[in-house]
Amino acid sequence: MEEITATELKQRLDKGDDIQIIDVREDNEVATARIPDSVHIPLAQVLNRMNEIDPNRETVVHCKMGGRSARAIDALQRSGFKGTLINLKGGIIGWSNEVDPSVPKY
Repeated sequence: MEEITATELKQRLDKGDDIQIIDVREDNEVATARIPDSVHIPLAQVLNRMNEIDPNRETVVHCKMGGRSARAIDALQRSGFKGTLINLKGGIIGWSNEVDPSVPKY
């Protein structure tokens, strides 16, 4: 499974790369901390809401630390999703550690 670090993702976003970010955490987690411009689709809903993910755009999927996002990517690929899916290594915790320390850790 392809992975990207938070630092690499931030550099690509700053360059203007067209990347959609899908957050598969639960509502209460998103209320605590989030990456700007990410789309919230909880893991339990990801297959039913697959049509909300544009297969023509590179997609980074994230959760708290990388486990649930990896499961989401696996499920999407098994269900025939054709777009590029990349797991955010370390999830929102990695984002807080590497990119934006103001993002709360929980």
